[in-house]
Amino acid sequence: MDHVPVVSPSLSGPRLLHIISEEGREELRRPLTSLWWSAVVAGLVMSLSASCKAFLHGVVPDAPWRLAITSFGYSVGFVVVVLGRLQLFTENTITTVLPLLADRSRKALWCTGRLWGTVLVGNLVGCLAAAALMHFVQLSPDTSHEALLDISRHYADRSAGEMLAHGVPAGFLIAALVWSSPAAGSSRFWLVVFLSYMISVGDLTHIIAGAVELFVLLFAGEASLYQVVVQGILPTGIGNILGGTVFFALLAYAQAREELEPEED
Repeated sequence: MDHVPVVSPSLSGPRLLHIISEEGREELRRPLTSLWWSAVVAGLVMSLSASCKAFLHGVVPDAPWRLAITSFGYSVGFVVVVLGRLQLFTENTITTVLPLLADRSRKALWCTGRLWGTVLVGNLVGCLAAAALMHFVQLSPDTSHEALLDISRHYADRSAGEMLAHGVPAGFLIAALVWSSPAAGSSRFWLVVFLSYMISVGDLTHIIAGAVELFVLLFAGEASLYQVVVQGILPTGIGNILGGTVFFALLAYAQAREELEPEED
């Protein structure tokens, strides 16, 4: 995403639909190489969510309110990625889907699938590289690394069904973030912080932020490749898609579709 229009905060549903759909069309026209490298960088940057949460985890006392404080660190990666206009897979579960709903052709479906695949793989490659650096190079002190392992272990005991179920509201929140952004104006920073904070404090699952923690456990020998991919990444991704595309994008399109001008459809 290269440009965020400066718009009035009092936007109607059809106008929001038009703005986000046009952003999606711009994304679909971008070269794959641009999408790929933006997605890889986004995956690297999303490691900040895990590492900054670990920094806070290491200094905040073990108390019932600990998660409420450390979750502010989780928002860091989202702030940099979203405000920096990098390619994040879960944003595209709504942005590039809205144009597809208006143009339900094989070509549009192929273009959307190609973008999804490129961005998802790029994000995961970036996450894998970041986790490898954090484990093998240990860019942070030992105490922070132990805190990183500690916060990552909450994924270890979850079943695939739980990962999927907890991924649905996370996908919904990210779609809500994308939908609300054009009307947020100068408050967009706080919108990103608040909604991403809710994902962490609610102990929900996000495929990209969670992949960093899962890869950290993999390199530490505390999770198998099967647990990381089959029980973790795949069901979380399905849940995020259900929340972002099925439960938000489709309903948002339906509630504004009939009010669009013909040239906006």
